[in-house]
Amino acid sequence: MLAMGLRARAAADQVRLAPARVRSAALIAMAAALRTRAAAILKANARDLERARTNGIGEALIDRLALTPGRVEAMAAAVDEVAAFPDPLAVETARWIRPNGLDFARVRTPLGVLAIIYESRPNVTADAAALCLRSGNVAILRSGSDCLDSAMAIHAAVIEGLVAAGLPQDSVQLVDTPDRAAVGALLTGLDGTIDLLIPRGGKSLVARVQAEARVPVLGHLEGINHTYLHASADADMATAIVVNAKMRRVSVCGSTETLLVDRAGGARLLPPVAGALMAAGCELRGDAEARALVPAMRAATDEDWGREFLAPILAVRVVDGLKAALDHIRRHGSGHTEAIVAGDAEAAAAFLSAVDSAIVLWNASTQFADGGEFGFGGEIGISTSRLHARGPVGAEQLTSYKYVVRGTGQTRP
Repeated sequence: MLAMGLRARAAADQVRLAPARVRSAALIAMAAALRTRAAAILKANARDLERARTNGIGEALIDRLALTPGRVEAMAAAVDEVAAFPDPLAVETARWIRPNGLDFARVRTPLGVLAIIYESRPNVTADAAALCLRSGNVAILRSGSDCLDSAMAIHAAVIEGLVAAGLPQDSVQLVDTPDRAAVGALLTGLDGTIDLLIPRGGKSLVARVQAEARVPVLGHLEGINHTYLHASADADMATAIVVNAKMRRVSVCGSTETLLVDRAGGARLLPPVAGALMAAGCELRGDAEARALVPAMRAATDEDWGREFLAPILAVRVVDGLKAALDHIRRHGSGHTEAIVAGDAEAAAAFLSAVDSAIVLWNASTQFADGGEFGFGGEIGISTSRLHARGPVGAEQLTSYKYVVRGTGQTRP
């Protein structure tokens, strides 16, 4: 592991100084290799799926793990999209001249060597490699043992792209062992060779990384997301949004986990929304007021508020207006994603202003909490941090900056 870190550090300067066109060429070749290697990737994924089912992995995690021809093509398309992005490096984000004539510029630079630890989602291998390369960073990837075969097959396409463009293979390395000690080694920072750790996985993984890492960490612990139906919401719109926000993919971190319904509109809004959710196979757990409106709901427990189900289960609470909704989110949310469905623009504006989460939406599904949907060409993850980057972490969010100062012989008095 230490040798891997040293190789990554050695490759970092080459990647940082590589022209944008070279990194773009590597990304284009990487996308092409994903397509030509699709059969091998799917075969490797089939082995992972068979092993997961033998080990009794739940269907929500199986969905995260599974690849299809369409998902492999989506991976390749996302890499192509990243290749077409304007290069974030060497961009001046500010420039000014002081009275003494010194010319100051703030310029984007790579972060350096990133270690990305992830579980269950083999597509993260391609997303992370592409976004790191676009931003001039070097990556050490550690996939979960449940998707290691898939990750290795995808990594082979990544290497093919790097070689085709003349970049070092060590620009994107993959830890090829399921040994959990590898995670512990990464958390040490590998003798100072790692600049940033990004965990992407379940609560236990992220909690361990945040607790034990000796280098900076960027990520989120849980996606405890809320959708609030204001009394002014259109019932048809509310139904469509909530069903999508919960049921499109229940295993993603952008899935709504709690539905808050304004008491003033509850009798009009909750029954059709609940009916559509139950018809889609969602189990509802409501408070007493919600169950009075929809008796088919199970009773919610205190543990259901602030719980990330990652399953077709939704907690439902009736609240007394906007302030009560905000109080619930403040108490139980994780700072990830919250949405309001409302026809009242003033109420929506108040919600968007008051909610202090990484992503807030008006009349849209929380499932848009995704870098690809933001136009970032994919993401390494969603950050709930208030430092450096927040929300979907794309190529631009993987840069820092330096100051370039140009003078004409000035000395400081």
